[in-house]
Amino acid sequence: MKNLKNFTTTRSTYNTSNNYSSFWLGDDWDNNGSVFDEEDTKPKTDLIALSSYRRAIANFVNIVTQKDIPVTFKSAGDSYTDGKKVVISSKLDDKLFDSSVGLALHEGSHIKLSDFNFLKELDYNIPEEYYHSGESKGYSKSDVKGHLKNLLNYVEDRRIDYYVFSSSPGYKGYYHSMYDKYFHSKIIDKALGTDEYTEENIDSYMFRIINLTNKNTDLSKLKGLKEIYNTIDFKNISRLGSTEDAFNIACEIYHIILKNLPDAKKTTDENGNVSYEKAQDSGSGGESVSPDSPITDEQFESLLESIENGEMGESDEDGNGVGVGVSDDGKGEKSSDTDTPNNSQDLLSPQQKKQLENAIKKQNKFMDGEVTKKNVTKKEKKDLETIESSGMSYVEVGEDVGYNKTKTKCIVVKNFTKKLCESDSIRMISKWKGEKYGDENSYDHDTYIEDGIRLGTILGRKLQVRGESRETKWTRLDSGRIDKRLISELGFGNDRVFSTSFTESYSDAFLHISVDASGSMGGDKWRNTMTSVVAMCKAIDMINNVDVVVSFRSTQGDGSGRNASYKPIILIAYDSRVDNFIKVKNLFKYITYNGTTPEGLCYEAIMNEIVPTTNDRDSYFLNFSDGMPMFGNNEIDYHGYTAIQHTNKMVKEIRSRGIKVMSYYVGGDWEGDRYMGDFKKMYGKDSEFVDITSVMSISKTMNKKFLEKN
Repeated sequence: MKNLKNFTTTRSTYNTSNNYSSFWLGDDWDNNGSVFDEEDTKPKTDLIALSSYRRAIANFVNIVTQKDIPVTFKSAGDSYTDGKKVVISSKLDDKLFDSSVGLALHEGSHIKLSDFNFLKELDYNIPEEYYHSGESKGYSKSDVKGHLKNLLNYVEDRRIDYYVFSSSPGYKGYYHSMYDKYFHSKIIDKALGTDEYTEENIDSYMFRIINLTNKNTDLSKLKGLKEIYNTIDFKNISRLGSTEDAFNIACEIYHIILKNLPDAKKTTDENGNVSYEKAQDSGSGGESVSPDSPITDEQFESLLESIENGEMGESDEDGNGVGVGVSDDGKGEKSSDTDTPNNSQDLLSPQQKKQLENAIKKQNKFMDGEVTKKNVTKKEKKDLETIESSGMSYVEVGEDVGYNKTKTKCIVVKNFTKKLCESDSIRMISKWKGEKYGDENSYDHDTYIEDGIRLGTILGRKLQVRGESRETKWTRLDSGRIDKRLISELGFGNDRVFSTSFTESYSDAFLHISVDASGSMGGDKWRNTMTSVVAMCKAIDMINNVDVVVSFRSTQGDGSGRNASYKPIILIAYDSRVDNFIKVKNLFKYITYNGTTPEGLCYEAIMNEIVPTTNDRDSYFLNFSDGMPMFGNNEIDYHGYTAIQHTNKMVKEIRSRGIKVMSYYVGGDWEGDRYMGDFKKMYGKDSEFVDITSVMSISKTMNKKFLEKN
């Protein structure tokens, strides 16, 4: 139990909201509207953050349990007790997150360690003697089963909690948060110090046992309570290696309870049938709480907390004050909590009794695995599935350009899917194939894809030479490797029987194409740029030693100016390492231009996704853009000199990895050198202006570079 001894000194630090998760979630993770929210509606829970939350919880559960246990949001009809998956609530805020993590870890540990088959067969596992003993006290067979089930759940929770605390101590803070949320109550604290629930009946024993680890527990309040405490033996709970072991302890506890309960009144009818009438309670036992309320899952949390607290090992010889009354200075003084009565004879007021009744019901519900969890709606479930399948997440960027060094969140979409197109949730993706944007900017999506495929096929045939190697061999040399064909000449005085060879081949190559998808890229700019992009994807698809990734950058959100929901977004639309070219053909037509130009912010978000150059691989970064960086929300103001400098910083970072950067300013004749000065400040002196009518020539230029030998 050494792992459970440091709780008292650290407990005070566990009271801050989201103390354990804030390091990866951030302080305002749940405060922004979802990209799936419609315009003119009140922002709801951020579904991207909600998705990240589920993935994080799933990782925690899998780490702790070392099993691939599904973690899902609660929806109508979900079961909590199937022993196969962990179900979590969709309600998230700073006060609930950590406790939700703890609850998920608890449920996951049950899936790993509890024998659900044993639990299902509990009827057959209960020795017949307990049914007879229960009957003598006035309890039916169903009552006995309920009592033993509750006691088993309680002991099983203690067993499992110890396993988690000893094997994964770094996660215990989440358990503490769970205990605080679902089990601890000031009215419970107060009641334990009074004569409430001190009559020897099943309700009193259940109440006192469930709260054995509470700081105000007094083992003298009920006959046999100290014996029950010793039977559980929290310090040696690790001795219980299975659910069956926990059940045997539960049976021992139940035996102690039954022997201290008054006998039922025995009656025999005229036919000789014997029946028992339970004795009436004769003391202040509080209002009755259903004896069938299982003491399960969440109940263990409270106990675990005390165990780790070191509070369970401080009782005196008589078992009074079980460690809970020990002060921080170790002098044995009672807690200064004003809610704790000093007079054990005190009773609660009628209002307090009602509060106590509700608190006990809450404890029983918690232990019965019936913790209230908010459902996701059908729409939210569908949107979450879309987010999950697309790998959508947040990446914090722009610290050096934010107000007071604050960052902003960039949406990164790692997997472009048909489901994402159909959701109509991303502004740069239109689910309407061939949608027209006015006479001036109208175009047929299918046309530029077909044109790109035709051009790419021609270029790809030329590029196929990259996958070939050529060997040149020199023979009849004085040194090298022996040429087996010339060995026979050694007998004739010819010692020039050596040869050497040279193999000429191309290095592997990686190309990242980044496309500006801001609103100003419409019309011919977009059509020609996309034709060129599709052509390069097609050409590269035809050879073996070149890979390409295509990303599109824009902004997401409603409104303008410093709107908190307005965010940079980058869509990784195609990755030849994992995607088939058919994806370009089928899905690129849904990508459109929209929003402003977050430029360097998007580069920063995917910096680690850009493959660096190595001895065996050449890496290129190709940019298409038609304007200066421009973006703003309530966290950063990204334009002018600030944006130019930040973009330049990101480009330098890319180049520092040995990546060749080629940047093209896409414009018409009338634009000329209008922005080229600033454009070169961002991308370097080798950046170029390219007329919209000649954008497709860039693909030919790239193919020439691919055919260059080092």
